[in-house]
Amino acid sequence: TSINKQGVLNKGCGADFVKTQQKLPPSMAPLLKPNQRACSLDGDADRLMYYYLDKTGAFRMLDGDKIAGLVAGFLVELVNAAGIPAERMPVGVVQTAYANGASTDYLTQRMPVQCVPTGVKHLHHAAERYSIGVYFEANGHGTVLFSSNALHLIKAHEPHTPAQQTALNNLLALTELINQTVGDALSDMLLVETVLAHKGYGGAEWDALYTDLPNRLVKVSVKDRNAFKTTDAERKLVEPEGLQKKLDELMKRYSQGRAFVRPSGTEDVVRVYAEAAHKAEADELAFKVAGLVYDTAGGDPATRPKEFM
Repeated sequence: TSINKQGVLNKGCGADFVKTQQKLPPSMAPLLKPNQRACSLDGDADRLMYYYLDKTGAFRMLDGDKIAGLVAGFLVELVNAAGIPAERMPVGVVQTAYANGASTDYLTQRMPVQCVPTGVKHLHHAAERYSIGVYFEANGHGTVLFSSNALHLIKAHEPHTPAQQTALNNLLALTELINQTVGDALSDMLLVETVLAHKGYGGAEWDALYTDLPNRLVKVSVKDRNAFKTTDAERKLVEPEGLQKKLDELMKRYSQGRAFVRPSGTEDVVRVYAEAAHKAEADELAFKVAGLVYDTAGGDPATRPKEFM
């Protein structure tokens, strides 16, 4: 990277590089060994992306969904271990439609999960409704919020055993470690390392909490992004009329198939996200949905991307 040469700021490094390219930053390639983990931040240190090499040396990414699963699960364990009734201090997770379906399934078996439209303002607002609200976007941007009632209860709760006292002390320490102002990836990194150390996890044990569904993100250029309108936290299309029905029929053909379409907020493009049980199916579903979007939007057949099905 260089701050003086145009076009190479954060080139080949940073959280966004790891997330989009799904590979090691070139500078890390000669340094990281099998069973070792590392993390990358973005330029202004508000996004965090973890990764490790498995025992065969293969790259494995641990994104914001994985961070949310690790942290939220640990918080639930501490609340229970401290002897605080779950109904008095509910831990909840807030996600967007981009959260991997395997992450959502894993979390919903353990705690409340809410899906909201993309954007920190939506995530933060929804997280405030829980005693302890956890939100991390897949890109590694997020934090944990403690309500004023939760902080009071943690400080006022009287444990009955040494084990409960230890859990309560750990919970209180986390409230002091976590920066509730979203966008502090250094604090998030310390949080992750604290949880991993407490549980005795390496990258492989963390990764084994659940297995991500293969997914694909495709960008489709359109004449007017405002022709696409969504509902249900951007997971369903209401306009153009009839397109959602075609998407629903298409998703039924794939094992664990899920796809959604949402317009960009800044440019005339529509973003397509798709996931399925197998990589080839996720790719195929994404490109078929992209083809439907392109054709529905009146795209020129002569310039139709060849990968769109």
